[in-house]
Amino acid sequence: MADLVIRDAMIVDGTGAPPRPGDVEVTDGVITAVGDVSGTAHRTIEADGLMVTPGFIDIHTHFDGQVTWDPVVAPSSVHGVTSLVMGNCGVGFAPAAPDRHGWLISLLEGVEDIPGTALAEGLTWDWETFPEYLDAVEAKPHTVDLATHLPHAALRTYVMGERGADHTEVPTEAEIDAMARMVGESLEAGAVGFTTSRTEIHRTSTGENIGTLTAGDPELLAIAAAMARSGRGVVQLISDLYQSPDDDFAQAELDLLERFVRLSGRPLSFTMQQAYHSPDRWRFQMDWVDRMVAAGLEVRAQVASRPIGVLLGLQATANPFLFCESYAAVASAPLDERVALLRDPERRRRILDEHAALAATLEPGIFQQIMCGFDVLFRLSDPVDYELHADRAIAAEARAAGVEPIEFIYDLLLERDGEQLLYLPLFNFAHGDFADIEAMITSPNILFGLSDAGAHCGAICDGSMTTSSLTVWSRDRRDGAAIPVEQIVHGHTQRNARYLGWADRGVVAPGYLADLNVIDFDALACHPPTIIHDLPAGGRRLMQTASGYRHTIKSGVVTFVDGEHTGELPGQLVRGTRPPLG
Repeated sequence: MADLVIRDAMIVDGTGAPPRPGDVEVTDGVITAVGDVSGTAHRTIEADGLMVTPGFIDIHTHFDGQVTWDPVVAPSSVHGVTSLVMGNCGVGFAPAAPDRHGWLISLLEGVEDIPGTALAEGLTWDWETFPEYLDAVEAKPHTVDLATHLPHAALRTYVMGERGADHTEVPTEAEIDAMARMVGESLEAGAVGFTTSRTEIHRTSTGENIGTLTAGDPELLAIAAAMARSGRGVVQLISDLYQSPDDDFAQAELDLLERFVRLSGRPLSFTMQQAYHSPDRWRFQMDWVDRMVAAGLEVRAQVASRPIGVLLGLQATANPFLFCESYAAVASAPLDERVALLRDPERRRRILDEHAALAATLEPGIFQQIMCGFDVLFRLSDPVDYELHADRAIAAEARAAGVEPIEFIYDLLLERDGEQLLYLPLFNFAHGDFADIEAMITSPNILFGLSDAGAHCGAICDGSMTTSSLTVWSRDRRDGAAIPVEQIVHGHTQRNARYLGWADRGVVAPGYLADLNVIDFDALACHPPTIIHDLPAGGRRLMQTASGYRHTIKSGVVTFVDGEHTGELPGQLVRGTRPPLG
C-alpha cells in the first residue's frame, strides 16, 4: 500500500512539458507512480483538477541565522518552497572566530537588514568552522531542505582577522593559501558553493564597505583553483557591473569572472537586474552570459520575476519622511502615538515643508527614489497586484484626485492606523512597465532567484516571488502576452535543481523526491506583507502569506494545508550535489 496518492490532478511536472491530467503515488518519501494510479493508500488527496507541481527550489535566500532558531522557515515555506539555499552574496555566519561574532552580526544587519538584537539573542554560535556550522544546521529539523554556500566575507575575516573586513587590505600569500584550503574543506564537508560580493551597496551597520568589495585576482583565482581541484560547488556573486554606467568597469568585472570560470571549471551565476540610471546595462550583461554559454562555459544570470521592491511605511525601515526633522522627533514613539502626532495639522505642514526643502537637494539615487519616487510608488491591494505600470502609480492617482503626490502619500501612510505599506520598485522598472522583466525571464540562460528571503526584514518581502510569478505571468497578465505556466514552474524547479547538481528533485516523475505542491491556481494569491515581531528579542520582520496552496508536501510528508503548518518537520540539510535516487 502506498503512503499517499493524489488523485485527479492537473500535473505540471517541472520539465517544461504542458500540463496533463493524472494521479501521483508516493511511498517512503519518493514518487513511485504518475498517471493512472490504482490501489489504495494510507492517505488520499482528492485534487479534483487542482494543479500539482514539484516543490519550489529557492536558490537565493539569507536564512543563515533564522534557521538556527526557526524550524518553519517562513515566508518561503508558505509559498511552496521545499528546498532553499543560504549563504548568498558572500555573507553568512561561518566560519566565525569567537572574537568576530559581533562583526558578523553587524555585517548581516547592514547588508541584509536583519535586526542585530535578534541575531545577538537568537544565534547559538555552537560552531566555529564552516563544517561545524553545517553540523549545527543539520541537527535541527525544519519544514524544508536547506543547503548553504561558503560566504567569502566570513571566510576572509576568519583568516585575516580585522584586516579581512577592510577591502583595501591585501591578504598575504599564506592567508590566500589558507582561504583556498578552507574552500576545499568546506566543499568536501557539503557546501553547495562559494559566494562573494563586489557591490558598494553592501555595508556593515556602521557604514563600512564589505571586505570582499575589491578582492583581487590572486585571492579570487586561488579560490577558483581550489574549486577546480575539488571538482565541486557552484559560484554565486553580486557585482556593481549590473548598474554601473562605466563600460570599462563593467567589462573589467566580466573579464575577471571569465578568468574565474575558466580556471575553476564550475558553474557561476550572478545578479542581473535593471537600475534606473543604467537601464540597458543588463542587456550588456546578458549578451556576455550568452557568449560564455556558447563557448561552453556554465554561466547564468540570476533574475527576479518582478521588480525588486522596497516597502515604505511608518513601521518599515524607510518612508519618504524619514529624514525630515519634524518626523524624526516622533519616529521613536509607539505607532499609535506617532499616528496621532502625525495627524496634527501643524506637524503635517512642517513635515511637508521640510520634505520639499530636502527633496530639492537630493542627487539621483536610492535616497532620492525613496523620498521622491512617486511616479513609481504603488498601493498594496489585497490580494497584491504585482503587475505594475506607471499609469497605475500613486502619483497618477494623486493627480487624478487633484492633490499633490506628497500630500496624498502622507495621508496614505496614516491609513489602517499607520500600518499601511507602499511598494517602491527600486530595480527592474526603469521604463515603467514589465517589458524588460519579460525579456529577462524568458532568456534561455537565466535562473529564477534574488528572492532574498530571510533578509531585508523591514524593507523587502520578495520571498513570495514563487507565488506572484505564477499569478502575474501565467494567469493574470494584462499588459502583454502570458507565459505558459509550465515554463514558470520549470524555472522554479528542475532548472534550479539542475544548476545545483540536485538530480533527485524538481520533477514530478517516478524516482524523484516527493516534494510537491497541490495548488488551486484560480485562488492563488499573495496577501499584503505585514510587520510582525516574532524574531528573538522581539525583532521585527515582514511576513507575507498566500492563498491557494492547498497542500505542500516535503519528502512525502504534508507540511502545510491551506497555508497552515501541520507541525511536521521533514526537512534536512543537503550537502553538495545529489545523485538520482535509487
